Amino acid sequence: MFEENANLEAASGLLARAHRADASLYASIAASSTPSLDGPLALISDAANLSKPWIASAALLSLFGGQRGRRAALYGIASITTASTIVNAVMKPLSRRRRPDRVAIGVIEERHVSMPSSTSFPSGHSASAFAFAAGVGHVMPAAGALLFLPAALVSYSRVHTGVHFPGDVAAGILSGIVFAKLTSAVLDRRLA
Repeated sequence: MFEENANLEAASGLLARAHRADASLYASIAASSTPSLDGPLALISDAANLSKPWIASAALLSLFGGQRGRRAALYGIASITTASTIVNAVMKPLSRRRRPDRVAIGVIEERHVSMPSSTSFPSGHSASAFAFAAGVGHVMPAAGALLFLPAALVSYSRVHTGVHFPGDVAAGILSGIVFAKLTSAVLDRRLA
């Protein structure tokens, strides 16, 4: 019993230190002066709502990528569906992590986008972006590699605009990649 309590205290202390580091990095980004990036990153963040860039990319792959492009689009959209469903319906409600208080921390107002009402951990935008890129990359590695750049921009924009802590984004990225790998493995078996 004593050993179990000690392990819980150690885990709790580790989580507290991780949260402090995460909040410190968030505050550093909030304090950075980047007026030429503020507007464009807010636009990128808003544009990624409802996976719009990934759906548009899937449409382009389907129209111009031939049979392989259609397969890559299918894997990408299926990966988003899996990642988004699990992140938003399971992981976010379980975590109950509050969104950052960007006003108290001083995130520049020009960066602000609508603050979502959902919990903060993990980032759904990051999970969807990286799930799509990884799903497409499973079929078309070069296209997937190219998609990681806009996925990274969307992910960073969520911290820059003040709606996520960096740890939320990192967990979203990891979740998106993992769920894309699992989804791709299932599709490989079913479509073989």
